Amino acid sequence: MVTVTLKVGNILSHLDKRTKGENKVYKKITILLLLIGMSFAQEKIGVVFSEKIRLDFEEFSEVEQQLQLDLQVIQKEYQTMATELDSMVKEYEQQSLMMSEELKKAKEQDIVDMNNSMQSYQQAKVGPNGELTKKQAQLEYELVQKFKAAVNAVAISKGYDIIMDGSQASLYTKPTHDLTDDVLYELRKSKE
Repeated sequence: MVTVTLKVGNILSHLDKRTKGENKVYKKITILLLLIGMSFAQEKIGVVFSEKIRLDFEEFSEVEQQLQLDLQVIQKEYQTMATELDSMVKEYEQQSLMMSEELKKAKEQDIVDMNNSMQSYQQAKVGPNGELTKKQAQLEYELVQKFKAAVNAVAISKGYDIIMDGSQASLYTKPTHDLTDDVLYELRKSKE
């Protein structure tokens, strides 16, 4: 830390000589950038590629498969209701000329009720607050918590100060900084 202070002092005196008291804003910006750079130079930084973990960790695919199965059940039930509605409409269209006004109104109301029932079913199952949406959010939350716990365990055990997600912005990562396999190992270990 003493050498850092001396280096900053040398740079400041050099800036004073060159700027002769002018451009103090540039001086302050330079100091700030130097201090930030030096603070990061002392940090141990690792990278985890979350996209690789999502593809390689079995529990992610298990959750996706479960949600797909649930969606198929919902779609099948909805399709059954749609088929029933279509048959009600066809029956109404074929027989409406022979129906009394009261019977027509009753059949029309049945069609409207069935249509409303389908919309309610769809909202209750896959709408913004639907069962499947809530289940997906809960399962994703649980997976993210497991992922965070595994990242924290690797960071602590290996002495890392910062771990970043390389899937978002990394064009190159030195292999010694890539902790993806360590996090995968930790996730699989915690699953057992």
